[in-house]
Amino acid sequence: MSTVVQAEPSRLMMSRSRLPRWALPLLGVLTVAGTAALFALTPLRGTADFVLIALPTYLLLQTIVVARVEGGRQARNRLATHALTLTFVVSLVPLVAVLGYTLTQGMRRFGLSFLTHSMRNVAESDPYGGAYHAIIGTLEQVGIAFAFAVPLGILVAIYLVEYGSGRPFARTVSFFVDVMTGLPSIVAGLFIYALWILTLGFRYSGFAGALALTLLMLPTVVRSTEEMLRLVPHGLREASLALGVRRWRTILRIVLPTAMAGIVTGVMLAIARIVGETAPLVLTVFGTNSINNDPFNGAQSALPLYIYSEAGQPNDTAIDRAWAAALTLILIVMLLNLAARLLAWWRTPKSSH
Repeated sequence: MSTVVQAEPSRLMMSRSRLPRWALPLLGVLTVAGTAALFALTPLRGTADFVLIALPTYLLLQTIVVARVEGGRQARNRLATHALTLTFVVSLVPLVAVLGYTLTQGMRRFGLSFLTHSMRNVAESDPYGGAYHAIIGTLEQVGIAFAFAVPLGILVAIYLVEYGSGRPFARTVSFFVDVMTGLPSIVAGLFIYALWILTLGFRYSGFAGALALTLLMLPTVVRSTEEMLRLVPHGLREASLALGVRRWRTILRIVLPTAMAGIVTGVMLAIARIVGETAPLVLTVFGTNSINNDPFNGAQSALPLYIYSEAGQPNDTAIDRAWAAALTLILIVMLLNLAARLLAWWRTPKSSH
């Protein structure tokens, strides 16, 4: 009769010590104290220098201590976690700083009067005037660009994903989309200026600016929509086609609703890409201090042009108006994002229980 010898679980399981909870905070305090002593004994100065020395030192010491006590695997895990957290904080700090500074500076002049008055017959040094004419221009120009770029971009993306696989024409279209993705904004403005104004003889207008913005918005819409359509599982398409549903109806009823959330995100990225552009509007819209509600006739203003003009004036009143206009532009983008998210949530099919 064979005897099965079973080892004790304590001998089979590898046990390691673990650092107490107070060890890493204490290590951080010691690192800060050591860095402070270094600054006291050397000519090093400045908060940025302090952080750049203390933070890598802490990460290095933490990795060594954890590796000695808990093992290399835990050390690598903690190092990766802290590096990811640090990267997120570093990327978030500039955004928060810009938003906070813009909010602080913009609130000096921001208000109902600023939103409801234009700069017509207002001197740059006068504490009056507002950005109503520029807000109207921005909304109309971005709206026209949206009406052109979004349907066309979605149709192009549908062709590339659903119909153009392996076709030479689809490869050509994809190549030109890639070229347009890296197109400088000033080149788009020059193209519309040369074609629409110089060659065809039309005047400066908000519509001309919207055409330039369309060129900048279109490739972002195409690429983002194309990627979202590729993420839709092929099984959904095959199931619909197996039931005898036509391909165009499958795309309209199955594919697009499934990818709707990602498509909306791409469209909002495209709007954020164009809403602050100044260079193409200088060449096509020209700018004005008066209210012009007709984007097809005459020069028109826009918030980027208004900010550019006011920020270049040598007085604090105009600079305050520029900050208020920048805050207005941020608020408009935030409201558009919120409206788009609500629309996407409303249009997304809800799962039934």
